[in-house]
Amino acid sequence: MKKLAKLQAPLSMSQIDFRVQSVNKGKYVTILAYKDARVDMQRLDDVVGPLGWKREHLRDNHNCVVSIFNPETNEWISKEDTGTESNAEAAKGLASDSFKRACFNWGIGRELYDYPLIQFLLEPHEVMETTNGGWRPSYKLNLREWKWYAEWDVDGKISYLGCRDTNGNVRFKWGEDKVSKAKREKAEAKEAAA
Repeated sequence: MKKLAKLQAPLSMSQIDFRVQSVNKGKYVTILAYKDARVDMQRLDDVVGPLGWKREHLRDNHNCVVSIFNPETNEWISKEDTGTESNAEAAKGLASDSFKRACFNWGIGRELYDYPLIQFLLEPHEVMETTNGGWRPSYKLNLREWKWYAEWDVDGKISYLGCRDTNGNVRFKWGEDKVSKAKREKAEAKEAAA
Protein backbone atom coordinates (compact mmCIF):
# COMPACT_ATOMS: atom_id res chain seq x y z
CA MET A 1 0.00 0.00 0.00
CA LYS A 2 1.62 3.27 -1.15
CA LYS A 3 -0.36 5.17 1.44
CA LEU A 4 1.73 3.61 4.22
CA ALA A 5 4.72 5.70 3.14
CA LYS A 6 2.58 8.84 3.44
CA LEU A 7 1.39 7.79 6.89
CA GLN A 8 4.99 7.24 7.97
CA ALA A 9 6.44 10.48 6.55
CA PRO A 10 8.12 12.58 9.27
CA LEU A 11 5.87 15.08 11.00
CA SER A 12 6.55 18.74 10.33
CA MET A 13 7.83 20.87 13.19
CA SER A 14 4.43 22.60 13.36
CA GLN A 15 2.88 19.21 14.22
CA ILE A 16 5.26 18.52 17.10
CA ASP A 17 4.95 19.96 20.59
CA PHE A 18 7.64 20.16 23.25
CA ARG A 19 7.09 19.99 27.00
CA VAL A 20 9.19 19.82 30.14
CA GLN A 21 9.69 16.28 31.33
CA SER A 22 11.87 17.11 34.35
CA VAL A 23 14.32 19.58 35.87
CA ASN A 24 17.30 18.17 37.80
CA LYS A 25 19.14 19.64 40.78
CA GLY A 26 21.65 21.32 38.47
CA LYS A 27 18.73 23.19 36.82
CA TYR A 28 19.10 21.24 33.60
CA VAL A 29 15.78 20.64 31.92
CA THR A 30 14.84 17.55 29.94
CA ILE A 31 12.39 18.30 27.13
CA LEU A 32 10.09 15.75 25.55
CA ALA A 33 8.98 15.99 21.89
CA TYR A 34 5.48 14.65 21.34
CA LYS A 35 2.44 14.69 19.07
CA ASP A 36 -1.13 15.11 20.14
CA ALA A 37 -4.11 13.05 18.99
CA ARG A 38 -5.29 15.75 16.57
CA VAL A 39 -2.09 15.28 14.56
CA ASP A 40 -2.86 11.56 14.21
CA MET A 41 -6.47 12.21 13.22
CA GLN A 42 -5.43 14.77 10.61
CA ARG A 43 -2.73 12.50 9.15
CA LEU A 44 -5.23 9.63 8.89
CA ASP A 45 -7.84 11.93 7.28
CA ASP A 46 -5.28 13.32 4.83
CA VAL A 47 -3.86 9.95 3.78
CA VAL A 48 -6.78 7.49 3.82
CA GLY A 49 -9.72 9.89 4.06
CA PRO A 50 -12.17 10.38 6.94
CA LEU A 51 -14.07 7.23 5.95
CA GLY A 52 -10.93 5.14 5.45
CA TRP A 53 -10.05 4.67 9.12
CA LYS A 54 -11.73 3.99 12.44
CA ARG A 55 -10.81 3.69 16.08
CA GLU A 56 -12.21 1.56 18.86
CA HIS A 57 -11.40 1.70 22.55
CA LEU A 58 -11.30 -1.46 24.68
CA ARG A 59 -10.69 -2.27 28.35
CA ASP A 60 -12.08 1.07 29.63
CA ASN A 61 -9.92 3.05 27.18
CA HIS A 62 -6.69 1.27 28.16
CA ASN A 63 -6.40 -0.13 24.64
CA CYS A 64 -7.14 1.48 21.30
CA VAL A 65 -7.50 -0.27 17.97
CA VAL A 66 -6.91 1.87 14.88
CA SER A 67 -8.11 0.23 11.68
CA ILE A 68 -7.49 1.30 8.09
CA PHE A 69 -9.54 0.03 5.19
CA ASN A 70 -7.47 -1.65 2.47
CA PRO A 71 -9.40 -1.29 -0.82
CA GLU A 72 -7.04 -3.75 -2.54
CA THR A 73 -8.18 -6.62 -0.30
CA ASN A 74 -11.53 -5.12 0.74
CA GLU A 75 -10.76 -5.58 4.44
CA TRP A 76 -9.96 -3.59 7.56
CA ILE A 77 -6.38 -3.91 8.88
CA SER A 78 -6.01 -3.14 12.58
CA LYS A 79 -3.22 -2.19 14.95
CA GLU A 80 -3.63 -1.93 18.71
CA ASP A 81 -1.74 -0.50 21.67
CA THR A 82 -2.15 0.34 25.35
CA GLY A 83 -2.00 3.80 26.91
CA THR A 84 -1.42 5.31 30.34
CA GLU A 85 -3.47 7.84 32.27
CA SER A 86 -2.45 11.48 32.31
CA ASN A 87 -2.14 13.55 35.46
CA ALA A 88 -4.70 16.14 34.37
CA GLU A 89 -7.67 14.22 32.98
CA ALA A 90 -7.18 10.52 33.64
CA ALA A 91 -9.92 9.00 31.43
CA LYS A 92 -9.48 11.43 28.52
CA GLY A 93 -5.70 11.18 28.76
CA LEU A 94 -5.86 7.39 28.75
CA ALA A 95 -8.03 7.31 25.62
CA SER A 96 -5.81 9.85 23.89
CA ASP A 97 -2.59 8.06 24.85
CA SER A 98 -3.80 4.65 23.70
CA PHE A 99 -4.93 6.20 20.39
CA LYS A 100 -1.58 7.95 19.84
CA ARG A 101 0.30 4.75 20.62
CA ALA A 102 -1.85 2.75 18.19
CA CYS A 103 -1.06 5.40 15.56
CA PHE A 104 2.66 4.98 16.30
CA ASN A 105 2.14 1.36 15.27
CA TRP A 106 0.94 2.65 11.89
CA GLY A 107 4.14 4.73 11.71
CA ILE A 108 2.65 8.16 12.41
CA GLY A 109 5.31 10.15 14.26
CA ARG A 110 7.47 7.09 14.88
CA GLU A 111 10.55 9.24 14.15
CA LEU A 112 9.98 10.96 17.50
CA TYR A 113 11.60 7.89 19.08
CA ASP A 114 14.78 8.78 17.17
CA TYR A 115 14.97 12.33 18.54
CA PRO A 116 18.07 13.04 20.63
CA LEU A 117 17.93 13.60 24.37
CA ILE A 118 16.98 17.27 24.68
CA GLN A 119 18.65 18.76 27.74
CA PHE A 120 20.03 22.21 28.50
CA LEU A 121 20.64 24.57 31.42
CA LEU A 122 17.74 26.85 32.30
CA GLU A 123 18.20 30.56 32.88
CA PRO A 124 17.67 31.72 36.50
CA HIS A 125 14.31 33.33 35.66
CA GLU A 126 13.09 30.09 34.04
CA VAL A 127 13.20 27.95 37.20
CA MET A 128 11.79 28.10 40.69
CA GLU A 129 12.54 26.04 43.75
CA THR A 130 9.97 23.55 44.98
CA THR A 131 9.04 22.98 48.61
CA ASN A 132 11.17 19.83 48.77
CA GLY A 133 14.33 21.56 47.53
CA GLY A 134 14.02 20.53 43.88
CA TRP A 135 13.41 22.67 40.85
CA ARG A 136 10.56 23.17 38.44
CA PRO A 137 10.04 25.46 35.46
CA SER A 138 8.73 28.94 36.22
CA TYR A 139 5.89 30.52 34.28
CA LYS A 140 8.48 32.47 32.29
CA LEU A 141 9.55 29.29 30.48
CA ASN A 142 7.11 29.23 27.57
CA LEU A 143 8.26 26.54 25.15
CA ARG A 144 5.24 27.12 22.89
CA GLU A 145 6.78 30.42 21.77
CA TRP A 146 10.20 28.94 21.00
CA LYS A 147 11.22 28.18 17.42
CA TRP A 148 12.25 24.58 16.78
CA TYR A 149 14.10 23.46 13.66
CA ALA A 150 14.74 19.97 12.35
CA GLU A 151 16.17 18.28 9.29
CA TRP A 152 15.93 14.64 8.24
CA ASP A 153 18.24 12.49 6.15
CA VAL A 154 17.13 10.54 3.07
CA ASP A 155 16.06 7.61 5.28
CA GLY A 156 13.70 9.84 7.28
CA LYS A 157 15.97 9.83 10.36
CA ILE A 158 16.50 13.10 12.18
CA SER A 159 19.92 14.58 11.38
CA TYR A 160 19.59 18.01 13.02
CA LEU A 161 17.49 19.51 15.82
CA GLY A 162 17.79 22.94 17.31
CA CYS A 163 15.74 25.66 18.97
CA ARG A 164 15.81 29.35 19.73
CA ASP A 165 14.04 31.01 22.63
CA THR A 166 11.82 34.09 22.35
CA ASN A 167 14.92 36.32 22.45
CA GLY A 168 16.50 34.49 19.50
CA ASN A 169 19.14 32.74 21.63
CA VAL A 170 20.14 29.22 20.58
CA ARG A 171 19.12 27.00 23.49
CA PHE A 172 19.68 23.55 22.03
CA LYS A 173 21.51 22.17 19.02
CA TRP A 174 22.10 18.57 18.00
CA GLY A 175 23.62 17.30 14.78
CA GLU A 176 24.62 19.46 11.85
CA ASP A 177 22.26 21.48 9.69
CA LYS A 178 22.63 21.40 5.89
CA VAL A 179 24.07 24.93 5.62
CA SER A 180 26.76 24.25 8.25
CA LYS A 181 27.53 20.89 6.68
CA ALA A 182 27.94 22.44 3.22
CA LYS A 183 30.28 25.13 4.62
CA ARG A 184 32.34 22.53 6.49
CA GLU A 185 32.62 20.26 3.44
CA LYS A 186 33.62 23.21 1.26
CA ALA A 187 36.32 24.24 3.76
CA GLU A 188 37.56 20.65 4.01
CA ALA A 189 37.72 20.34 0.20
CA LYS A 190 39.59 23.64 -0.04
CA GLU A 191 42.04 22.52 2.64
CA ALA A 192 42.57 19.14 0.97
CA ALA A 193 43.24 20.84 -2.38
CA ALA A 194 45.86 23.17 -0.85
